[in-house]
Amino acid sequence: MSLLEWLPASVGKATSVRTVAANAALFHRGDKATAIFEVECGQIRLVRHTIGSHAIILHTARDGELFAEAALYADIYHCDAVAITDCGLRVYPKRQLLDAFRADPALAERFSALLAHQIHALRTRVEELHIRSARGRVLHYLSRTAGPDERTITLHGTLMDFAAEIGLSHEVLYRTLAALEREGVIRRTRSQIVLRKNPPI
Repeated sequence: MSLLEWLPASVGKATSVRTVAANAALFHRGDKATAIFEVECGQIRLVRHTIGSHAIILHTARDGELFAEAALYADIYHCDAVAITDCGLRVYPKRQLLDAFRADPALAERFSALLAHQIHALRTRVEELHIRSARGRVLHYLSRTAGPDERTITLHGTLMDFAAEIGLSHEVLYRTLAALEREGVIRRTRSQIVLRKNPPI
């Protein structure tokens, strides 16, 4: 369910829709934080760069997901937001959102529950990045992305994007997927990976 459906009509009218072309930046680290966003279509990647200009992917937001929520309580954005694909975004001005939360504790509590769920997802990703073997990391990602009742993972973007998402070089990812396919653990098509069985990670 979209955040827009939770909000009073007066706040909903203050939102807007913005489009961002693939590879374009929505905002940069240090820009004034004026809004949070919801992906209506496409994918946005939140990226931070180290002193050595190495890109660290903090999160990839997909259809129906909020991002940049920390902007509600910050003066500036603390990372870059770059579109992976052409995107349509719902823009929620933070001043109106904060006013709505202060006026309606139940709404604020519901939003807090959403943030708690996202923190849990982030901790799962941190756990994944600490898996040392490439095989284990890939299988962990595929298993959590597919969910308990699904076996097919649709790849949104390239294998290089996939590699960056889980902190592997694309060469290591290619070799790992090829090995899993030879073992019959997965089956690959151009845009999907099908988990055929559940081996130990």
